[in-house]
Amino acid sequence: MIEKNVLRKEIKKKLQAIPKSLYEHYSYQIAQSLYQDALWKSAHMIGITISNPPEVDTYQIIRKAWDEGKTIVIPKCEPKEKRMEFRILERFNQLESVYFSLFEPIEAKTKRVVPSEIDLLIVPGLAFTKDGYRLGVGGGYYDRFLQLYKGKTLSLAFQEQMVDGLPTESHDLPVEKIITNEGSHFTS
Repeated sequence: MIEKNVLRKEIKKKLQAIPKSLYEHYSYQIAQSLYQDALWKSAHMIGITISNPPEVDTYQIIRKAWDEGKTIVIPKCEPKEKRMEFRILERFNQLESVYFSLFEPIEAKTKRVVPSEIDLLIVPGLAFTKDGYRLGVGGGYYDRFLQLYKGKTLSLAFQEQMVDGLPTESHDLPVEKIITNEGSHFTS
């Protein structure tokens, strides 16, 4: 089995090789599939990250959710405790750039929600297997959050992020579905 850090580098290299025009096209295809999905349609409150290229673009997804009257919540990481919480995002001007050029909610301008309020959590990752296991960027924030979260989960990925196998540990939890630019994979 390939080592996690080696795989992270390989996937990042593959993603960076996707031309901007294809990146936009694939992100659009993934978003269109998501909007037709029953998990999206039934969700009122959706947890999602603010994308950082070359991740699937989430800005268009957030705008669509707002247009549909859905509530968007995004993660705020607490590095000292190695945990994260989700806060309601109503406008992009409620974001601030933190470490690694990531955008997070400004605490003074956003309201915290408890995990049980989130209907659908769109879980990020670098690599995914067809059975829903994921390789994150290495902080373990989502792994810890998913231990407590009982709602629906799915991930968005480019086909380049799909792998045959990943090193998994006992605490790793698969997502229920993965939507790629080539279709959906039900994992359970």
